[in-house]
Amino acid sequence: MKKVFLFGILIASGGILLAQENNESDTTELKNWSFSGFFQQNTNQVSFTNWAAGGENSFSLVSQARFDANYKRDDTQWENYVDLAYGIIKTENTSLRKNSDKIDVFSKVGRNLSEKISMSALINFQSQFAEGFNFPNDSVVVSRFMAPGYLTGSVGFDYKPLDFLSIYVSPATGKFTFVSDQELADQGRFGVQPAEFNEAGEKITDGQNVNPEFGSLVRIALNKEIFTNVILNTRVTLFNNYTDSDVSNRKNTDVDWILDLNMPVNEFITVTVGFHLIYDHDIKIPKMGTNEMGEEVVLYDRPTTQFKQQMGIGLVYKF
Repeated sequence: MKKVFLFGILIASGGILLAQENNESDTTELKNWSFSGFFQQNTNQVSFTNWAAGGENSFSLVSQARFDANYKRDDTQWENYVDLAYGIIKTENTSLRKNSDKIDVFSKVGRNLSEKISMSALINFQSQFAEGFNFPNDSVVVSRFMAPGYLTGSVGFDYKPLDFLSIYVSPATGKFTFVSDQELADQGRFGVQPAEFNEAGEKITDGQNVNPEFGSLVRIALNKEIFTNVILNTRVTLFNNYTDSDVSNRKNTDVDWILDLNMPVNEFITVTVGFHLIYDHDIKIPKMGTNEMGEEVVLYDRPTTQFKQQMGIGLVYKF
């Protein structure tokens, strides 16, 4: 309850900053808002006929959309975005499966303390749309919407030394990990407390569906055209949990690093290269292998670095 109360204070702090601005004017002038966004459709198709070197026919489709709404008036700024992605891939010898899935909703409000420093509050929600599997095993669900789901809220200070660079530091951050799928929660996936079983294998108590954490957060975001028609958009988020019951784990820092390179060919065609690196000490990744009998078994189950890379060319519509 103490952690929930602290998280409530964080959200309320953001509301206070907004309320101060609303008291100055009953209506928000549209000129103080700026809106932007894009929709991008990437497609990749490979086909082989009598190809001596071999190969496998494949088709993939990735849809991405982002919408930004930013407010600025006097000493108050409010940044908002919704970032969505979903992709599928089909090869000749495999069934249709997803290769991209993202829901990312972000809001940060701040009031200037000086030209480059503001007191800010942010809230961020992340999850996915559809079920995930650890292929080639397509019979066991390893993730789904709100399993996991992440909700982060914090208050801190935002330092903007340059227009394209933001360094946000918060000593008071609440992070909640949700696992709504009870079977996954019973396994203790994504850091929640697992279920308890007796010697007969019967479940005594359900696994927890929420893992609350309270700690510090650093978020560094950069968006800049580094070369002609090459735009770098990167974000690094670091979180350290003050309240981990295992004292030895408090030195571990969660890392979430996203890097995207956008290279417009013309007004409607863009080449994109993306990287995503995650390390969360609470998330254990199973390593599969075979035993002496040739049976597939879990060799070990431990935290490790997660990495995803994507590259595509597709149609883009900006507004």
